[in-house]
Amino acid sequence: MKNSFTKEVISLYEKLDIDAKAGGYNLNPDIDFTLGLVNGLYLNEQRYGYMSCPCRLAAGNRTADLDIICPCDYRDPDLDQYGTCYCGLYISSELIDKNGKPTSIPERRNLREKSKRNLNEANTVEKTGIKVWRCKVCGYLCAREEPPEKCPICKFDRDRFEIFRSV
Repeated sequence: MKNSFTKEVISLYEKLDIDAKAGGYNLNPDIDFTLGLVNGLYLNEQRYGYMSCPCRLAAGNRTADLDIICPCDYRDPDLDQYGTCYCGLYISSELIDKNGKPTSIPERRNLREKSKRNLNEANTVEKTGIKVWRCKVCGYLCAREEPPEKCPICKFDRDRFEIFRSV
């Protein structure tokens, strides 16, 4: 079935696979399933300008969708708890070793709580001094007024950074 996907989707799959392995992650070994997800990421990138999770409804606004841009904010907690991310693109080595298949898992995304948390973080920073920024993709930390334009580790844009703490 691999032949039914465009060369752009195959190329994106190869890039995601290299990036995943470099970061200690695994893409789902079910190639047809995984290519279907990568096709959804590719289509969302064409549609919105960013790769929002193909299994979630995107708002079409990068700021509103930051938490579901792949790899999403929920990937690591989902992998830790269930051995797979919500859409099944990423899968744990343990699940692969057991020849396991991802199963459906509960949705972690709660937009109301996310809005409250972002407001609280913004208020905390204004009352303190130096900001420590954390890349939500790779965990890179830096202490400066603003996050870097691109993460020096994973190369994602600055909007993937969150305030980690203020000192």
